[in-house]
Amino acid sequence: MFTGIVTEVGEITAMCAVAQGQLHRLRITCRYDQTTIADGASIACNGVCLTVVGSGVADGLTWFEVDAAAETLGMTTARGWAVGTKLNLERALKIGDELGGHIVAGHADGIAKIRLRENFPDMAKFELEAPRELAKFIAPKGSVALDGVSLTVNTVQDVSFTVLIIPHTLAVTTLQGWQTGTEINIEVDQMARYAARLAEMK
Repeated sequence: MFTGIVTEVGEITAMCAVAQGQLHRLRITCRYDQTTIADGASIACNGVCLTVVGSGVADGLTWFEVDAAAETLGMTTARGWAVGTKLNLERALKIGDELGGHIVAGHADGIAKIRLRENFPDMAKFELEAPRELAKFIAPKGSVALDGVSLTVNTVQDVSFTVLIIPHTLAVTTLQGWQTGTEINIEVDQMARYAARLAEMK
């Protein structure tokens, strides 16, 4: 479980196909303390919860390895990740951690696409297009996780919605590189999902 508060930006430094191509093993370099990363730990990578299968230290930086399975490659932007790709990282919650964003499972629901970027002094406003089957879960002032970042929805119109990114978030995440056409992992708010399911059952 996560909160959508990014704690590090990592970089893919190696990748290869394993298990007859059904998995992609990724090596990600970051500044986490390697002694705190156990095999089997969960780390959200651009909003996708992945399991650590190994870690170490090289050239003064920590690296850890994860496997992206076929379903992950099919449903998320992981299919386009390559050596050099920067990823928003978040460690799994511990009991007693501050809940600074909203409850995020790390199970991306699909891919949204940037329709428009509008720049302001030190800030940026993005209009995104959500998959139609997910649009019903997105509401003004509600929460959404985009590439693992907890954000507040500003406006909604049909399958489009907007978010405003503050200077701090632009500075400490990969969102600064988003442009028109960029594909984004999206996870809708779990509360909205359960509310919609309850309404369907009435």
